[in-house]
Amino acid sequence: MWIVVDYDRCDSHGICADSAPEVFEIRDDDLMYVLVERPTAEQLPQVETAVRGCPKLALSLREE
Repeated sequence: MWIVVDYDRCDSHGICADSAPEVFEIRDDDLMYVLVERPTAEQLPQVETAVRGCPKLALSLREE
């Protein structure tokens, strides 16, 4: 699985960074960054929570 971000939709609310801080980060420029494009099996549950919780529906997961 890999993470896809629609940056046109992303408003950097930070819900993803709260759900999966090892994978997503909101930096001082108020933009969201993906730290791990292909989450590990251990990270996947938190990433799935982040995807479901995105208020702008800017995140998705794709099969390889």
